Parts: sequence; structure tokens; C-alpha cells
Amino acid sequence: MPKRTVLAALALAAVAAAPFAVRGDREGAYPWLERAAPGADTIATRFQPPEGYARVAVADGSFGAWLRNLPLLPGTPDVLLYDGTPKHNQTAQVAVIDIDVGNRDLQQCADAVIRLRAEYLRWAGRDRDVCFRFTNGEPAAWSRWAEGFRPTIEGRRASWARTAKPARGYSAFRGYLTAVFRYAGTASLERELGPADRVEPGDVFVEGGFPGHAVIAVDVAESRAGRAVLLAQSYMPAQQVHVLVNPADPEASPWYEYDPSSSFVTPEWRFDSGRAMRFSERGCPLRR
Repeated sequence: MPKRTVLAALALAAVAAAPFAVRGDREGAYPWLERAAPGADTIATRFQPPEGYARVAVADGSFGAWLRNLPLLPGTPDVLLYDGTPKHNQTAQVAVIDIDVGNRDLQQCADAVIRLRAEYLRWAGRDRDVCFRFTNGEPAAWSRWAEGFRPTIEGRRASWARTAKPARGYSAFRGYLTAVFRYAGTASLERELGPADRVEPGDVFVEGGFPGHAVIAVDVAESRAGRAVLLAQSYMPAQQVHVLVNPADPEASPWYEYDPSSSFVTPEWRFDSGRAMRFSERGCPLRR
């Protein structure tokens, strides 16, 4: 292989494996944690790509880089529900992400996807892009909530009035997310997302419905044969976000081969379409 080609390949590998960096470090990236446990695993450090694959390159400060460095709880603990009790099915996870689930039955599947996207955008300084639609189509922007506006939902209509003091701290942000979780779901999330040509970290697999389901690609690797994804979910009732087993081979790799033309099965859902979908760079689109 020519020297220039070798150097280019090494540079690409270095970008793909580079430690997390936005504004130079990880400080404040995961504000729900007072501090990460010393030496805690992350998705990137615990899960190596399948043999013959390498992680796709992601830019420093991207959603993909942020997801790869989500901290994990030690080992493979039980997945806990919002009330602290163990989930009935303890065979779906290979790891549990160190992120709280709240104390109400709200942060379910689509909500966990929204939570991760919103947390990233806020930390990245993109407050204006933190916006999700309620199931009735009403846009709910964090910037508006921070100014003190609150929604009143009546049937399929929503009205906003300034009924609170302006606040932009993390507590106010979590209040905003609670409202989004209450009034959004898989149906609204599916309408917001657009098609992805090639799956990337941060893309979503979703089937909107009542119920529907959504899982998020927290990492992606590739080989000459194609791409593979590592998936995470919450579920019903609201529960800790966890990295999924691949039921096709639960004793081996948790990575899923990506085939947009085929259905695929996760431990608790069968997706009729394997096509990934992607968040807009600007919040609150309504695609259909």
C-alpha cells in the first residue's frame, strides 16, 4: 500500500477512536451525574467492534462522539424501573447506561431517545435546536420554556402562556423534558425524523404507534461488507436506558448487521423496516 494511503488510513482510524472532545474535554457533558465513577467504562471502551470492523469516524463534539462516551454502570446490572423495582425481563441488556430515569412512568422508549438528543444539544450550546413536537403536532421549544412559557393542552390544540419566571438552569431543563415526555411519543418522533442514507451514530429506528417503539444507534462500525450498529433503548414501563443484546446470537456480539431492506428483531420488538432515520440539524421539523 502506498505510504500516503497508509497515513490516510491511520489518520482516519485515529479520528474514529479519538477520545471525546467538545470545548476540549468532557466537563459538563453528562450533567445528570455529579461525577462519573473513576475509571468508569463508556460505550466506546467496553464494546469493541466485531472482527473485521472498525468504528466509523465521528467529529469531535458531534452527537456520535457524545453517545460513544456515555458512561456505563459497572458490570451488567439489573435494569430498574422508574420506581426502583427490577424490570421483569432481565435478558435484554448487555450494559446499563449511567443515566437516571426519573421517578415517574414517563421516560419510555421515544422519550429516552429525545432525552439523549436534548441533553447533547444543550451541552453543545445549541439551545435553539432543542425542540420536539407533541403528538398533536405542536412544537415545544426549550428556548420558549426557558422564557417562562408553559403549554395548556386541550384535545388536539395547545396554547402557551407565560406563567413562570424565566429560568435556564438544569432543573428548568428537566422540567421542560418532563413536559415533552408527557405529550410526545413514538408517533410524533417518527414524523420528525428524516431518512438516513447510511446509518451513523445517533440515528434512530422507530415505529410510531400506540404503542410503538424506538431504539437509538449509540455506535456504528463498518467493514467492506457493510455497517453494524450498537443499539440502546428504554421501554415500558419507564426504565433505565440499556444497551441491547442481539437475540440472533445472544452469547456473542451485541452488534447488529445493518440492512435497510430487511426487518430486524431486538429482544423486545420486531421492526418491520431496518432503515435508519435521523434528527434534523434544526429542531421541530414536521415531515409528514
